[in-house]
Amino acid sequence: MIYQPRGLDHIVHAVRDLDAAALFYRRLGFLVGPRNRHSWGTENHIVQLDGFFIEILALTSPELLDRDVEHAGLARHFGCFQRDALLRGEGFSMLILHSDDVAADAMLFARLGIAQSAELVFTRQGQQPDGELVRVGFSLAFVSEVLSPAIGFAVMRQHNPARFWNKSAQAHPNGAHGVAGVALTADSPTDHYTFLEAFSGQRELHSTSLGLLARTPRGSIEVVEPISYMDRFGLVPPIIGDAMTLGALRIGLRWPNRIVEHLKEQGIAHAQRGEAVIVAPETAFGATLVFEPESRPD
Repeated sequence: MIYQPRGLDHIVHAVRDLDAAALFYRRLGFLVGPRNRHSWGTENHIVQLDGFFIEILALTSPELLDRDVEHAGLARHFGCFQRDALLRGEGFSMLILHSDDVAADAMLFARLGIAQSAELVFTRQGQQPDGELVRVGFSLAFVSEVLSPAIGFAVMRQHNPARFWNKSAQAHPNGAHGVAGVALTADSPTDHYTFLEAFSGQRELHSTSLGLLARTPRGSIEVVEPISYMDRFGLVPPIIGDAMTLGALRIGLRWPNRIVEHLKEQGIAHAQRGEAVIVAPETAFGATLVFEPESRPD
């Protein structure tokens, strides 16, 4: 295998009511970007962290899924996938890693037997926090694990990142700064070793009594047993046969004391386990959000 370590790029939070979900993230203390539209019928709001973002997404025009001939691949692998995910319920639906060369990664994934698509390219209009309209572009390649068809996986590269990332959009009142990692669950984490190794590009995954760990250039990917997930987060994860489920997003806090104050002020239900503050799926539109202190060199 050719090892090309890929850091976390973003996660898709699929919801039915985009306005309500965006308002919820604002109540959590995040700065939420303006609404964006895709030509195949999905719309989103972006929450930027340092080098990572949460894509709050809804399918608002399902009739466009079959009409966007120019972006038929994206309509199928992204739009239709989100439609089917929402039929199962709201929550995190897709995990995307960063790629320096999407076309090369797509060919590598094909050789490894996990590819779903070649490189797919699109552009859309974006808006800076000051209201300036810009054009942003993306390349994606989709992969899949046969054991876990309900989770979407992809890699992505931005064509003009300077027009997308903005530090002022990352100054969240709740103290959130970066991504610490994502936690998936599976009855037998080691069954997913080969896929996680290929997808993450990590040469050596760490196998522990709790599961698998891939330390990427930006955040970690963990696959843990249900009992470990429950002990850690106080939540019972859904288990579907041999599949992985995409459980918790771990968000690093630069100022940890802010989040609890903010959640209390907003009347948002949460739990504390050690230093972690957890907002459960029944509150967070099917997702699990975990806020924890960020380790800082200073």
